[in-house]
Amino acid sequence: MKDNQSGKGLSFVKRIYLPRIVGLGMGLLSVAAAIAPLSPPMWAWLLLLFNGLLWPHVAYQWARRSAAPYQAEQRNLLLDSLMGGFWTVAMQFNPLPTVTVLSMMTMNNVAAGGKRLVVHGALAQLTGMLLACALLGTGLQLNATPLQVYACLPMLTLYPLALGWVCYRLAIKLAEHKRRLSALSLTDSLTGLLNHGAWKDLLLVRFQACQQQPLAVIALIDIDHFKTINDTFGHVVGDCVLRQVSEELRHNLREGDQAGRYGGDEFCVILPGASEAQACQAMERLRERVASYRNPQLPHLKISLSIGLAAYQAEVASADHWLERADQALYSAKRHGRDQVNFATREGTPLRLAYPD
Repeated sequence: MKDNQSGKGLSFVKRIYLPRIVGLGMGLLSVAAAIAPLSPPMWAWLLLLFNGLLWPHVAYQWARRSAAPYQAEQRNLLLDSLMGGFWTVAMQFNPLPTVTVLSMMTMNNVAAGGKRLVVHGALAQLTGMLLACALLGTGLQLNATPLQVYACLPMLTLYPLALGWVCYRLAIKLAEHKRRLSALSLTDSLTGLLNHGAWKDLLLVRFQACQQQPLAVIALIDIDHFKTINDTFGHVVGDCVLRQVSEELRHNLREGDQAGRYGGDEFCVILPGASEAQACQAMERLRERVASYRNPQLPHLKISLSIGLAAYQAEVASADHWLERADQALYSAKRHGRDQVNFATREGTPLRLAYPD
């Protein structure tokens, strides 16, 4: 499968490579110390050297060059388990090296494939034991020499460190991947600003914060005659206009201001800690910047913005009510000729709209 070859599969193969080098290298010492007193045949020594020193690199290249690296590496892990069972019988079940080798391989199977691979690995170990019994016979060696104890120490210390390091690196990558997915879920793909839902959630948070610090302004921004731009110049140019406005928003807002794409051609901004005058000035500057934009390839393209502002006021009942005031100010700006900034204020019961100079 293509996904296996270019993504998950190759990553899995690379992740197993280092633990296998360390584990089999250290396991070579444990097994060698255990079988040396038993005088095994020469082919068993050659097999041990191959398994401990060459097999990690052969397995890596075999899986890496496979059309399905993930499945190939799963096969390699089962071969590891099979050889672990083989050496258990070759060591005549010497307790310390046997437990060391089998527990480290089981640990690797748990980290690499969970319960399924542990079960399949156990079956592979049993197969390896039967194979060794047929080739080497059976025996039982229950006493571990001091040399065998010392030979097991590197594997008991270095291999868990290597496996732990690999798991740590994987956890870091997963956390970064989760962070990126979280950011994507909050971001509008075209403009890079917050999407509608994320901005509305922030508005609710800001509304609640205003109960303690009642100083904030929200803005709704509409691109004038955006449908005409799409119809005249095409949707590709329309998308470029949306990106241009979002870029101007990023450049003209303060660091703590939070901008989002509210709908098709509408943008929204929260300006925490801003006074009415500061908000008017910021939005007027944005309107002028956008109005002065010219594209040499499209000299007839002109962009203007209608902007409605609403400051937080104690009598605002909810975040939606606050947003509704900004929407009314935006509607009035569009009704009175567009290309202007309107500010919603309250004197008495009715809503009054004030226009900046």
